[in-house]
Amino acid sequence: MDEKENKENIKDRNEICSRTLKTGSRTYFFDARETRAGDYYLTITESKKNFSETGEITYKKHKIYLYKEDFSKFQSILDDMIRFIINEKGREVISERHQKDFKNHTTYNQELKEVQKRTSDMKNFTNINFEDI
Repeated sequence: MDEKENKENIKDRNEICSRTLKTGSRTYFFDARETRAGDYYLTITESKKNFSETGEITYKKHKIYLYKEDFSKFQSILDDMIRFIINEKGREVISERHQKDFKNHTTYNQELKEVQKRTSDMKNFTNINFEDI
């Protein structure tokens, strides 16, 4: 077997099953892979699309390797955290990105200060009646 065939066999053995989840600018890849010993493990990869100032598209990737001995603990904590978040904040998404009419506090406060300043500036003008001239 030559080196090229050996690499293809390793690649085929390593990639068992894959699923993809696309969400906006992020894509998640769930891949079942095979160890050299013939056991399986899971990789979870987050790939986020970024745009440079020149418009060039780049991808930033983060990967988690999850082995069978950690599956039950990982799943238990993940389930607990999901339940906690849903119980605390509900299923509705609360985010500036997801709600067109959402105003973050910083933006709202800046706009309020500008309106107050304009109102205050208007009070400094003397009310002139042209019939008095």
